[in-house]
Amino acid sequence: MPILAVFITEQVDGGTILLAGMASTVYLFVKSVLQIPVARLIDMTKGDNDDFWVMISGSLLISLCGFLYLFVSLPWHVIAVQIIYGVAGALSFPAWQAIFTRHIDKREEGLEWSLYFTATDLGAALSAVLGGAIAQIFGYKFLFLAVGILSLLGTLLLGGIYSQVRKPR
Repeated sequence: MPILAVFITEQVDGGTILLAGMASTVYLFVKSVLQIPVARLIDMTKGDNDDFWVMISGSLLISLCGFLYLFVSLPWHVIAVQIIYGVAGALSFPAWQAIFTRHIDKREEGLEWSLYFTATDLGAALSAVLGGAIAQIFGYKFLFLAVGILSLLGTLLLGGIYSQVRKPR
């Protein structure tokens, strides 16, 4: 988000600090409003198969957002991409957490959740510094292209768990 805020203020016509704050708010609001209905929907079906496809759909939308930022030049573009990003988060996060929770080892719940959040937080920390360096050295277009491609590759890697989620539990 810090790099996105700088992008908004430096590269978006009419981009302001207020717009950067609004971008975060829009994402979090849309995600918050939609994730409970999404979670209720995936909980209606037993098993992981529907969760997997909802997660994949959300992850593909997240990847799309990286590519869409290549074309952002106006404030309403930022808001539109953040709405899509919020929908994507509402799809992918509850579905992923449902799958993860069902496959967690008994009596290891605390450890496995802490390992998950440690990995994601360290990944976010590394992404922040690398994203800043890439934006400074190569520019925002290269950064957003890299984010889109890496996010798409991450989504494709989720296919590796498909054989596990297809098994009845």
